[in-house]
Amino acid sequence: MSCLIGIDVGTGSARAGVFAGTGALLASVSAPIRIWHPKPDFAQQSSADIWGAISRSVKQAVREAGVAAKDISGLGFDATCSMVVAGRQGEALSVDPEGADGQDIIVWMDHRALEDAEHINRVGGAPLNHVGGCISPEMQMPKLRWLKRNMPGVFAAAHSFWDLPDWLVHRATGSNARSLCSAVCKWTYLGHRGRNGEGWGDDFITAIGLNELAGGGHALLGTEFLAPGQHAGGLSERAAEELGLLPGTPVGASLIDAYAGALGTLAAGHGAPAGRLAVIAGTSTCHIGVTGEPAFVPGVWGPYFGALVAGLWANEGGQSAAGALIDAVLARHAATAELRREAGAGGTTIFALLERRLEEMAGETATLTARRHVLPDFHGNRSPLAEPWRLGGVTGLSLETGCDDLALDYLAAIQSLGYGTRHILEVMRGAGMAVDTLVVSGGLARNGLFVREMADICDCPVIVPETPEPVLLGAAMLGAVAYGRYPDTNAAMVAMACAGTAIEPRGGEIAAYHDRKYAVHRRMQQDFAAIEEIMKGTHR
Repeated sequence: MSCLIGIDVGTGSARAGVFAGTGALLASVSAPIRIWHPKPDFAQQSSADIWGAISRSVKQAVREAGVAAKDISGLGFDATCSMVVAGRQGEALSVDPEGADGQDIIVWMDHRALEDAEHINRVGGAPLNHVGGCISPEMQMPKLRWLKRNMPGVFAAAHSFWDLPDWLVHRATGSNARSLCSAVCKWTYLGHRGRNGEGWGDDFITAIGLNELAGGGHALLGTEFLAPGQHAGGLSERAAEELGLLPGTPVGASLIDAYAGALGTLAAGHGAPAGRLAVIAGTSTCHIGVTGEPAFVPGVWGPYFGALVAGLWANEGGQSAAGALIDAVLARHAATAELRREAGAGGTTIFALLERRLEEMAGETATLTARRHVLPDFHGNRSPLAEPWRLGGVTGLSLETGCDDLALDYLAAIQSLGYGTRHILEVMRGAGMAVDTLVVSGGLARNGLFVREMADICDCPVIVPETPEPVLLGAAMLGAVAYGRYPDTNAAMVAMACAGTAIEPRGGEIAAYHDRKYAVHRRMQQDFAAIEEIMKGTHR
């Protein structure tokens, strides 16, 4: 038997999946990872904690799959685009303002570097053309600038700065090579210029105040870049023992977690990725599509050369809060605690109860929110406005505080995510990207109401992959390429694609209703900006 392992590190857990060579899932196991929030907008993790969770997950997944270490022919890693800071001996350097031991990761969602992102955007430079014209505080250059300004001792002591997916490959193999995916998507590396360091823009790095990282300083960032899935090395003796696998097992160059989701889903139903947009909807949402020619889309990250498939350009839109938005909306409501108790007593979920409540309120639930609207920018607007300072809101509230009112909030929040995706689709199409189908994965893909509303709001088919672990499947595809089963990620994506179920938009009056709601969504965004101007005293 020749099996593959995919390893995914999300915001709250590390997961491992064992797959047959065909792409069929044999077993998957998850282990929680810790996250610290020492201050508002700060989010930190520990690389040692994450590696421990990976080790436990891999060993258990192999046991549950009923295979042996000798049956594993390759493995791949994906992770959030968080930043790991390591010392000369690879030791963890704390990124915590108070020096908390072991917290060496600034998490992707950390917004401590808002001012630094704004400074970089004022400076400008060619790399910004490849992030929609505006860099995000979720990317690494703003984080590095914050670290230099606020923790200069840690910055000076660092021997390497890693994107978490690349650090995992380094920890597994000892290789110092980085993946093009992380480098071009989050570090402003211009992959179309080459793979041996030619893509670093020293003028830009120096202009934004990180001159230590220019020239010879590239060693802290990476000087060798691999295509996703390209053989990065074999498991070291140490890593193999920790994972319960054999030394030398091939490891592929990594992907950011959303890109692993795109790889595992874009060909779902055995279709071609052209014209499709992968919507990976978990804690946040990423919208990833590929094109043969570069598409420069205002407010949308990219175009990124070779970040997903060799020879193709990728664009990435996104919403900084998706599942996190729904959680926040529920947490704010007085009726949530009561409904959670009811769900626990009945052996169901609060989401199932809310859907049932909506169905009891009306035969057609979509139109219940005619006077309830949610602005989803609770954690800023990643795309296409690219304004991380934005906040969200709810309008149309009454004195009602019961479960029916909570159900309206829930539905309006789900719909607001659809309107955000529709906005991203509009600007992508306006820039020449041909998108006619959405492929939805992540935790929200299992929410039937979310999928139905997405199809209706965006007025295009939505495909839901039938594999239970599409992100892990994408990571396993990296292992298949590293092993040599397939020449590249494009071949692996097509060969190992899973089946998919299509949900068609209903059109008619439902479409007209959502046209009106979408106009409200855009007006609320305009009104929020106007309110900000008024409160700053700049309104005219």
